[in-house]
Amino acid sequence: MEFKNIVTQTANKKAYIKIDRPKHLNSLNKETLLEIEEAVDIVSDEENIRVLIITGKGDKAFVAGADIREMKEKNFDEAKEFAILGQQVFKKIENCPKPVIAVVNGHALGGGCELALACDIRIASKNAQFGQPEVGLGIIPGFGGTQRLSRIIGDGLAREYIYTGRYVNSRKAKEIGLINHLTELDELDKKAEEIADEIIANSPSAVEKAKEAINYRLNSFQDEGLEFEAHTFGECFNTYDQQEGMSAFLKREEPQFKGE
Repeated sequence: MEFKNIVTQTANKKAYIKIDRPKHLNSLNKETLLEIEEAVDIVSDEENIRVLIITGKGDKAFVAGADIREMKEKNFDEAKEFAILGQQVFKKIENCPKPVIAVVNGHALGGGCELALACDIRIASKNAQFGQPEVGLGIIPGFGGTQRLSRIIGDGLAREYIYTGRYVNSRKAKEIGLINHLTELDELDKKAEEIADEIIANSPSAVEKAKEAINYRLNSFQDEGLEFEAHTFGECFNTYDQQEGMSAFLKREEPQFKGE
């Protein structure tokens, strides 16, 4: 199937989704999210596929975030709807019956970090950076970051990184458990293939049931949290700070927040 913003392929029981917006650092707009959702639905239903690998095009960005230009003028309802869409797509990745490997080939910021968090296994190159810098735009993580980050790296560190918006380099990401493996950029795909092949060598039904059991525990309280996150994300778009933060970002200026 042909897509505008992503490239898909299958080989040797693996499916690949590559986000293909390099001029925009692979940022996520509505159209791209819908294409990812459609591709994940196809993979989920394909019996011959055993592992899904998600990456971004180029060597600068996995996904640099959600598309600020598309978000900037949204009102509460539109912003909440956008958050719910992102959450819906990432939840499908999280609940995909096939294990999903994020191959992080550069910046994974905002929605990009949240996309990686929704995957089962994260592999990053040495030039990769992670972060939830949304507070610097006058908003909060809206695609599951407030829920999944603390689950993976612990509550205290997650709070610190979300409140400060600080970036985390790949070495630090490995140290705190945000990623499973750290490699040279040119070794990234090879490492993903090795892990995928190890998974494929095992019982398909057992791997699927194992993922289902793990997610059952994790999702017991997450759904309510995601609903609250989307509502709060939308509320941010009723504030001066959101307009100031995003306008300053697009102008490459320092925002002057007022707390209102």
